[in-house]
Amino acid sequence: MSIAHWSTMDTPAGPFTAVVASDGAVLASGWTGDVGELTPLISASLAPDELREKRDLGPVSTAVRRYHAGELDAAADIAVRQRSGEFLQRAWDVLRTVPAGKPVTYADFALLAGRPAAVRAAATACARNAAALFVPCHRVVRTGGGIGGFRWGVDVKRWLLDHEDTEN
Repeated sequence: MSIAHWSTMDTPAGPFTAVVASDGAVLASGWTGDVGELTPLISASLAPDELREKRDLGPVSTAVRRYHAGELDAAADIAVRQRSGEFLQRAWDVLRTVPAGKPVTYADFALLAGRPAAVRAAATACARNAAALFVPCHRVVRTGGGIGGFRWGVDVKRWLLDHEDTEN
């Protein structure tokens, strides 16, 4: 039987909840106080048999606190586990290489992911990302400077991009 733990913490961008496998890998995360919004995002093949609330998720909770306090690469080394097709897997890996403060367009993201014509597929990779912050899909914006969509709301995405804007 697989058991995963979850925790919600307050952040300047709103409540943040993470679901973590027993080995510490993030299965799902985002700016919500409702773990029920996260569990459907977990691939069926990775879904835990049981979820238990835990006040502190160790390195995951530490990374969330440090990121929101200004250490913008704090989440970079946290293990993430998501499952999908080959392109989405590659796209999620590529997202983890986009540096804070250097957002890319959906077209640039498609190019970085190895399929320059697949801009819609790149947008889908962002939309299907279950591990927000740890796989920083908020760093992808529209060509022309539009902010684009974000599962956790454009206000949260704007806060994150402003937080990461090292030019200011």
